[in-house]
Amino acid sequence: MPKWGYSIAEEELDLERTVKASGRELRVSNKSACEVCKTVKGMMLTQAKHYLWDVIAKKKAVPFRKFKKKAGHRHGLEKAYAGRYPVKAARYVLKTLEGAEANAEYKGLDAERLRIIHAAAYPGMKIKRIMPRAFGRSSPKVETLCHIEIALEEQPETREEI
Repeated sequence: MPKWGYSIAEEELDLERTVKASGRELRVSNKSACEVCKTVKGMMLTQAKHYLWDVIAKKKAVPFRKFKKKAGHRHGLEKAYAGRYPVKAARYVLKTLEGAEANAEYKGLDAERLRIIHAAAYPGMKIKRIMPRAFGRSSPKVETLCHIEIALEEQPETREEI
């Protein structure tokens, strides 16, 4: 059984009000998943799910802040000018987010008050292969897998005064 941990510190979390989920060794672009996670971090759970469904439907673009070379400008972006529609990365982040939501329901937390406090994507294992070329030569072909981590925290109830 492999041993792996989360990149968020256990001391920072209140274990009664937080849940975690991760997707390991996913065949998705690390750069796209990283940008999707940066965008989703800090959102409420329902807001993030609606946003990811809009990205999958190509209605909203994900702002690319770090990996933005040769990325076209997209309308509707607030914090960056360059953006893309990483559909596959959004699907995997949404699947991991739904796993975290299921963990929260199992723990008895209220799904309406969950906020994403940690969302990270980083490279995993490399799959090495060769690509046959002309004249009996070959070139290396390396595919990098991706890890996605999500942590949710239940926000305290706020009293609305009339």
